[in-house]
Amino acid sequence: MSKPDGRALAAASVTVVLWASSFIAIRSSADYFGPGALALGRLVVASVVLGVLLLVRREGLPPREARLGIVTSGVLWFGAYMVALNWGERHVDAGTASLVVNVGPILMALLGGWLLKEGFPPKLMAGMAVSFAGAVVVGLSMSGGGTSSLLGVLLCLLAALAYAVGVVLQKPTLLHATPTQVTTFGALAGAVACLPFAGELVSQVSRAPLPATLQMVYLGVFPTALAFTTWAYAVSRTTVGKMGATTYAVPVIVVFLSWLLLGEVPGRLTLLGGLLCLSGVAVSRMRGKARARVPEGPGEDRAAGRGDAEVSAAGADTPRGTRT
Repeated sequence: MSKPDGRALAAASVTVVLWASSFIAIRSSADYFGPGALALGRLVVASVVLGVLLLVRREGLPPREARLGIVTSGVLWFGAYMVALNWGERHVDAGTASLVVNVGPILMALLGGWLLKEGFPPKLMAGMAVSFAGAVVVGLSMSGGGTSSLLGVLLCLLAALAYAVGVVLQKPTLLHATPTQVTTFGALAGAVACLPFAGELVSQVSRAPLPATLQMVYLGVFPTALAFTTWAYAVSRTTVGKMGATTYAVPVIVVFLSWLLLGEVPGRLTLLGGLLCLSGVAVSRMRGKARARVPEGPGEDRAAGRGDAEVSAAGADTPRGTRT
């Protein structure tokens, strides 16, 4: 087994910290921007920054083989995911949102087993059961806060589903396009999908205090433009299975930052449910005894020269992608 690429690990670490910070920024700006308006503003900023980067690097348009994957994954992962998460965080705290969204790796693994023919190993099914139990516990713990809190949990689950589908669809794309191309045009696709919220965005920007607008800009530049690019770079240099464990740290960082900056901490039952969700992901990723490595698919050998074939902005066997 080859050693992890140090640059890939560094890039993934940057992504994890920035994605964690995005949950805090979304939560703190929810009083001033609607879910769709915040998503559109974030994606417009990200598209501008990434567009400049693409021009500087002279990478041009992505190959035709990659365009459908970029558009579909961009609409789901950049568009639908961000709107659902923004909406969900209007009803639940940032820590709870990050815990619920982390069922995404299980959904990705299931979709990968079905769409990408990666199979359904027993540990995956066991992990799915544990994570599902955790999601139920989180939902029950939040139901005491009324239908609003429960709606927030359901929206975060919807965000996890959109993120999982988008990432699995993106998996083959990095075999044909560069990480910068995939991230730039994915953000553009998401921004176009969010254009119906343009009027709301203009109206709310004119009324929002400067710190709230700066938070939106921060979301576009760092957790989106920079973090999605560093993640795509990381997974293009190694397998998603090796890199996916790094995203397990996101909820831990979010809960800490939420307590430090917002004075919000999930309740004990919510934390228990979140830990069950993460435990399910860990179980699904457990390795058996060492054995001869068998390629997971024909694409793996083709991509060996540039890293591994399991490339995606967040692949199908782990949190292929998070984050936010």
